[in-house]
Amino acid sequence: MLLDHRTYTCRPGTLKKHLAIYEEHGWAVQTRHLGMPLAYLTTETGDVNTYVHIWMYEDAADRARRRAAMQADPAWVAYLQMSADAGYLLKQENKLMNPVSFVPAPLRASGP
Repeated sequence: MLLDHRTYTCRPGTLKKHLAIYEEHGWAVQTRHLGMPLAYLTTETGDVNTYVHIWMYEDAADRARRRAAMQADPAWVAYLQMSADAGYLLKQENKLMNPVSFVPAPLRASGP
């Protein structure tokens, strides 16, 4: 299993606006291609302008296949343009992570 841990930082005061655009235009198309995320979280303490989501894949090939399909979807391309035009995001950090052997794996990746 491969986990894709993503942290996004928004300009102060824009997190709710950014997530509203995603909820309306990005969520359905992204989950259609990637399945349901393991987690989608906003920060309670610390840098309150950040949010995290974690996606599960069987392996790197599964991740590449699903993400390529999503990137080719006109609805996803349109969402990315809306997000860019809004200008709310400051930075993005991605980490590909593997579960350790001595802790039970999260629910198996489920997707198309």
